[in-house]
Amino acid sequence: MPENSFHSLDRSQLSNRIRLVFEEVAKDGEKEFALRDEDSTVLLNSGLDSLDFAIIVARLEDDLDVDPFAASDDAFYPKTFGDFVDFYFKNMPESKESGSPT
Repeated sequence: MPENSFHSLDRSQLSNRIRLVFEEVAKDGEKEFALRDEDSTVLLNSGLDSLDFAIIVARLEDDLDVDPFAASDDAFYPKTFGDFVDFYFKNMPESKESGSPT
């Protein structure tokens, strides 16, 4: 496993990587995007649309080698940026084995 892979990131590091992808997608679409309060920013009010979120999930899958939305048996629709990050963090393979993060 490469150093600093998705599996070795703590929640803060993962949040930063995800935020960078959000910012890249916004920039590519020439949209304004800013997280005022990172964890509680409502995604529907972020300035990004459903296509942007599909692109974000695809880029994160390329970057992190995981798509928790495809791996999950239940449909999950994150309401806030914090929910989005938590969903990724909780679906890290190690978290299932070790029971963390909680």
